[in-house]
Amino acid sequence: MVELRIVISDPKTGKSVQRIVKEESIKPFFGLRLGDKVRGELLDLTGYEFKLTGGSDDAGFPMRRDVQGTAKKLILTTGPTVGVKKNPGRGQRIRKTVSGNTVGAQTAQLNLKIEKAGKEDIFPKPETKTEEKPAETKSEKKGEKTEEKKEEPAAPKEETREEKKKEEKPAKEKKEEPKQ
Repeated sequence: MVELRIVISDPKTGKSVQRIVKEESIKPFFGLRLGDKVRGELLDLTGYEFKLTGGSDDAGFPMRRDVQGTAKKLILTTGPTVGVKKNPGRGQRIRKTVSGNTVGAQTAQLNLKIEKAGKEDIFPKPETKTEEKPAETKSEKKGEKTEEKKEEPAAPKEETREEKKKEEKPAKEKKEEPKQ
């Protein structure tokens, strides 16, 4: 089964939502180009108007505005732009495969930006939790921690060099004393 993933974003709030369009509803999207306006009725969202800002084909190659048609093409490009992550260097160009700017049978994802909002809210609201755990007091938390800790016997303290020297000096002085 062929399906088209549509990512709708709202530039005002920064939120986005995904919709999946099944095989029978894909045909109206064929032939659209990057930058075209899309009516919300195609997605069952009356009153909305979208702008086609990007997309990718079934192999993951991004759509580029300057490449005509629906096919994949190898382009020679510079700098960080659509399809190129980093700058290859001063005066250097890089050859990359990209998809054309027209929606076709190989298109797997479309990115839409909301131009005109309708009455229906398309962004799901976060679910509120109905059951909450009672808050534990600090003393209960401390009690749990002390029960879990096991006291280990203290390791013997190592003597420092200075302490050892102090102990050795009196012993030497005793040996030097003459016997009577």
